[in-house]
Amino acid sequence: MQSFTIFAMTLMVAGGSMVAKAQQPDWNPLQDRLSAAIKAELAAKEIPALSIALVQGRDVVWQAGFGLARVKEQIPADAGTIYRVGSVSKLFADIAAMQLVEQGKLELDAPITKWLPEFAPRDPFEVPITLRQLMTHRSGLVREPPVGHYFDPVEPSLAETVQSLNRTALVYQPETRTKYSNAAIAVVGMLVERASGLSFDEYINRHVLQSLGMTGTSFALTPAVRERLAEAIMWGVDGRQFPAPMFQLGTSPAGNLYSSVADQSKFLIALLNGGAGMSGRLVKSETLAAMWTPQFQAADQPGFGLGFHVTKLDGSRKVGHAGAVYGFATQLAALPDEKLGVIAAASKDCANGTVTRLSDYALRLLRAQQQGEPLPDYVLSSALPAGLAREMSGRFANGARSLDFYDVSERLYVVRGATRREVRGLGDGFVFDDPFAWGPEFQRTNADQLVIDGETWTRETIPLPAEPPAHWQGLIGEYGWDHNELFIFEDRGRLYALIEWFFFYPLTELGPSEFAFPENAGLYHGEKLIFKRDAQGRATHVVAAEVKFVRRDLDREGKTFRIEPQKPIEELRTAALAAPPPVQAPDLKQPDLVELAPLEPSFKFDIRYASDNNFMSAVFYSAPRAFLQRPAAEALLRVHRQLEPHGYGLLIHDAYRPWYVTKMFYDATPEAMRHFVADPSKGSRHNRGCAVDLTLYDLKTGAPVQMPSGYDEFSARAYPGYPAGTSRSRWLRELLRRTMEAEGFRVYEFEWWHFDFGPWREYPVLNLRFDELAGER
Repeated sequence: MQSFTIFAMTLMVAGGSMVAKAQQPDWNPLQDRLSAAIKAELAAKEIPALSIALVQGRDVVWQAGFGLARVKEQIPADAGTIYRVGSVSKLFADIAAMQLVEQGKLELDAPITKWLPEFAPRDPFEVPITLRQLMTHRSGLVREPPVGHYFDPVEPSLAETVQSLNRTALVYQPETRTKYSNAAIAVVGMLVERASGLSFDEYINRHVLQSLGMTGTSFALTPAVRERLAEAIMWGVDGRQFPAPMFQLGTSPAGNLYSSVADQSKFLIALLNGGAGMSGRLVKSETLAAMWTPQFQAADQPGFGLGFHVTKLDGSRKVGHAGAVYGFATQLAALPDEKLGVIAAASKDCANGTVTRLSDYALRLLRAQQQGEPLPDYVLSSALPAGLAREMSGRFANGARSLDFYDVSERLYVVRGATRREVRGLGDGFVFDDPFAWGPEFQRTNADQLVIDGETWTRETIPLPAEPPAHWQGLIGEYGWDHNELFIFEDRGRLYALIEWFFFYPLTELGPSEFAFPENAGLYHGEKLIFKRDAQGRATHVVAAEVKFVRRDLDREGKTFRIEPQKPIEELRTAALAAPPPVQAPDLKQPDLVELAPLEPSFKFDIRYASDNNFMSAVFYSAPRAFLQRPAAEALLRVHRQLEPHGYGLLIHDAYRPWYVTKMFYDATPEAMRHFVADPSKGSRHNRGCAVDLTLYDLKTGAPVQMPSGYDEFSARAYPGYPAGTSRSRWLRELLRRTMEAEGFRVYEFEWWHFDFGPWREYPVLNLRFDELAGER
């Protein structure tokens, strides 16, 4: 990590002689407190890197980087590390537009067709769109254009992106409702081009960035930008992580800026000094004042000015903008009346809650220092003690409302509002604390009762859900791109969309294939989803909020998942049989493998690796048999009997597995999928006879139950916390997990069907074939 403080004693000329300027404040206590808070949050929220800069008046009083900008290369983040700053880009587009307004080349309240006569989205309201409406998100335009939208990796031009809006209709009458719109700011960028005669990028470089001395900032991914750019990570509530994509947004003026906090501090200095930049004036001071005045509403209410979001922080006026773009989260904020500002950027997708909380803390520290008050503390939550997440999981109800708490790898989550929130400890109570937001705090009065925001929530039993309506079955699934999927799923008798990885929206059914996003909340309020079905009633794609998402899973549903092995099977087998297993500790327990079939006649078996009906399409076992260490086998028998009153039994796919088979699996599997197979250099729990792969079957019909994924499916649907599918499939998955874990098993973090028995570390890795265990049957 690199960090440094920028402040110095300066000399000034007064009456012809050199005199010392008033003593500068001691920034070290502020720096220490903020550094400690940032380090703690990066560790708790698993954020790779964060950079921050603090401004007072015309001075950068501190700027620093934390964590690693490039993990593999061990390059630390610093103030010069470049991030994609997302929607902070909009402020630069809006500043450019206001410069042209000052020059008389654009007008705030004239119809934009004066400059864009070809701009013609369907308008049932017949109210002309103006620049003021676009900048304040009051134009009524859709959030995303059909081309060049947030999901679109094709990188169309700005002109193509704006032209595609002619295929859309206004969602609301202009000026009547705030609807945040990336499309609207793309149009602002197009207006800048038409009014200036320059491309948007060229205008910004000449008339905004150069005026500010922002030499390391660009709307394009240049070689210089790429060299300093932080590596960012994407993640989803289903448990996956992957590197952030880097394609250029078609709505570039709305979200494609690359910058560092060192450069952004120059922008903040200009804002705090009436628009005066380092190399010239950005805009007039009266123009900034207008931009910081909420439009189409009372001036004392939070809302959008001309581009800037205007709120309050502990009574002080706060202006700025957040930014969220693939893998990055940014917050730029200023207290203009105190002439204080902060810019912070992080390299984890949608970590805006944490970045904003740290930015607000920085502003509070600055204000306290400025006013000579004690520096405030930063409150931190803590991880839950082992076992508490499982103990607190379940459904809690308050009247007709309910919250489902569930644990994933000893962490407790609940979908509350539009996002999945994490529960962490706070003193004697709890708090919702995660990358999205902090709070509220709440209490657990007893094992069956929670008090949240003064409301009492009581535990209730979750009955087996019914199957969703037949006409929904063909809609449930995954749509879109690898970098950004749309999930359509059923929960508690209602169809939901999980979009942009994190946002859960209940849908209103308008017709058999037409649904609406929530009317008064969320990213896409007022917009619709329209499904296109095939002859069998299964959706092939859905147009959601003007964006076409193609179905992803038609080729794998109901079929055995398969890979193309990296080498021929027999070559893999020969190499694995010749390889030595890992060296083992000398004090491990003596194996006592027990065959499962004789233990319980009602166990069912589908030993896939004794046939070619498996992910490698090859035979690995000489017979369809399953073995476990005796304590694990006895625990499994107890699980089977506890499931009987529920009407289910255990269907076993695999148990003990010779080490050489594990090596074959690993060597055959593409690297991107290897988290689904064990590393042979360490040996697997299966090799120790302490892991079992299984599912449930219906005692009445003998048929396997429907789970969120198939067995050995190498996809996020296999994760124990995968949130989509149906209520019924998730309920059955949870029944299996809950019953298994009550008997000392633990689910594997990537496979709902894989359970490890508690003391597996006490047993050796074995490489005995089935015929060497107990003879062939």
